[in-house]
Amino acid sequence: MDNIYSTGKFAKLANVTERTIRYYDKIGLLKPSFVMENGYRRYTQSDLLKLQKILSLKHMGFSLEEIYPMVSKEQNIKESFSMQIDLLDTQIKHLQVIRDSMESLVQNVDEKNIDWNQIISLLQMFDIESSIVEQYKNSNNLNVRISLHDQFSTNKTGWFNWLFKQIDFSEVNRLLEIGCGNGKLWENRTIDLRNREIFLSDISEGMVYEVRKKLGKDYNCIVADCQAIPFKDGYFDTVIANHVLFYIQNVDKGLSEIYRVLKNNGTFYCSTYGKEHMKEITELVQSFNSKVELSQNSLFDIFGIENGETILKKYFKSVQFIQYEDSLIVDQAQPLVDYIMSCHGNQNEILGPKISKFKEYVELIISKNGNITITKQAGLFICKK
Repeated sequence: MDNIYSTGKFAKLANVTERTIRYYDKIGLLKPSFVMENGYRRYTQSDLLKLQKILSLKHMGFSLEEIYPMVSKEQNIKESFSMQIDLLDTQIKHLQVIRDSMESLVQNVDEKNIDWNQIISLLQMFDIESSIVEQYKNSNNLNVRISLHDQFSTNKTGWFNWLFKQIDFSEVNRLLEIGCGNGKLWENRTIDLRNREIFLSDISEGMVYEVRKKLGKDYNCIVADCQAIPFKDGYFDTVIANHVLFYIQNVDKGLSEIYRVLKNNGTFYCSTYGKEHMKEITELVQSFNSKVELSQNSLFDIFGIENGETILKKYFKSVQFIQYEDSLIVDQAQPLVDYIMSCHGNQNEILGPKISKFKEYVELIISKNGNITITKQAGLFICKK
């Protein structure tokens, strides 16, 4: 049996204050394994492992709201520490680059003629350092959302396989993907890359780093904002934007840039959702707490199936839409909870402290009905310049 620790002993082992332990108990982040009849809290070695993860993630820059779902998720010790090691490795590598730059500056400094470009470069490096955790969260959240579809979709072709098959590679010599994310579209593809230039771009440096590491040198991976694409007019015969346009700050500016870099008769493939997409997830969350908003904006209102053709016809001579037939039948609570906590809204703040109760709520619904069926409404616009 695990060793049993009082609050004081537990705090001392972890080198934190008793006040910290009591606060984590109060907000539901770290509850003791036992509460005695006299009200005394008792902690175990399992609690010690959970506390280690909390303190590690907090030190790396995660907020307590973001830590809730990360520590509530069931992980074995190896998975938990592997995740932490990946994050630390990223931070260590970046800090080493900063240190090497400083070392070079010290060795070559000329007090009378300072190279201010190097100083500016260092400032930019520190700014990137502050966003490493944010980049990790974005990448991890994307993987979580893709995983739910991979596990529970009724269409066994899979979205990325289906999308890939829609691309007419007989017309592709130079291709640009806008917002490539984690590069899932290009994983395990057998296409002839000879005499073809394929550029995968994303505004997130963390995403581009991950894709470059995953796909190697076969693809050109670049950091780029699609509102200012760094290529000359008519450079590409094909551009892809997979579930991206509704995230662009200025959709018209982004489409103008895409139109500009496409050659005449070039093809633009862009996918999006409809207003019915995943509606049951929103209903599920709001039935638990009506204050939860999984997205700050209705993405389909910005660029969706319903209005996409009208928006695109301002730029392209022909626009064709193809529906992707699919749904989700989810019979496990944890992947669904993970998906919900990966969204862009206020769910971490509201559901975080109640994450265990929310999971129990989802489990109860699945137990009662056998599963939760979720509508998917997605498709692809194929446009010609």
